[in-house]
Amino acid sequence: MNITIKDLLDAGVHFGHQTKRWNPRSKPYIFDHRQGITIVDLEKTHLALEKACKFLEDLVGDGGNVLFVGTKRQAQDIVREAALSVNMPFCVNRWLGGALTNYETIKRSIAKFKKFQQMETSGEMAKLPKKEESAIKREMARMQRNFNGITEMNGLPSALFVIDVNEEEIAVAEAKRCEIPCIGLVDTNSDPTALSHPIPGNDDAVKSIRIIVEAVTAAIQSGLAQRDSRRVSRGQADLRAAAAAAAAAKGEIDLDKIVLPKDIAVEEETGIIPTKKPGRLRKAPVKAE
Repeated sequence: MNITIKDLLDAGVHFGHQTKRWNPRSKPYIFDHRQGITIVDLEKTHLALEKACKFLEDLVGDGGNVLFVGTKRQAQDIVREAALSVNMPFCVNRWLGGALTNYETIKRSIAKFKKFQQMETSGEMAKLPKKEESAIKREMARMQRNFNGITEMNGLPSALFVIDVNEEEIAVAEAKRCEIPCIGLVDTNSDPTALSHPIPGNDDAVKSIRIIVEAVTAAIQSGLAQRDSRRVSRGQADLRAAAAAAAAAKGEIDLDKIVLPKDIAVEEETGIIPTKKPGRLRKAPVKAE
């Protein structure tokens, strides 16, 4: 991670909410209260950000995916751009209740939405009556708003990254119920214990949100690079195994690497080849005269 404490300070990550709105559970991450404003300890923020980025890098490197969630106005564009840059699912319009805990129902609705899109592309929808066609298009518009960003999400995500725990309270609760690790930017008016990897900081300023999201995106990109390198190495190993199997099938086998059975093994020191015990001689059959 290339972000320093000075970068966090310049982005205004240390500014919290008013002291009358602070959450007592955020006390371990608070540096001081000054002029009615809560100040976040940036050393702890930097340490928490490093741990979260390392966790995400390892998770994505092992084949996991991360769902970006940021429905507040300041975070929508930033979260959408970051998720698209790393090809990860995202939710920026409205969190669908049950998107994690009732995923099977959501999955069927997404399949229905894809079916409507296919009908529209193939021209089959134009053959329907006008009333039915307009009803389907209205439903498609609603589905486009709700499912934008998660239509290609195959199964539950491996982790959740949220901006503002209070704003995404339902998403965090569903992730906790499904035992999905949750990483998020937590301000002083939120409960950091609701997340598995909280990052204390300002979740209202655009600069603060952007610098945290960029750090998370860089960690995910590093994890994707590790995943690709592992995939290439596994592919090369499979090719070598296939080549060895083909050589063995053609008889092109290295005899020096063959382990012979004990009864026909050559003793290198004496040069004597042990022979098998002679079997019993069979008598020739007697022909009848």
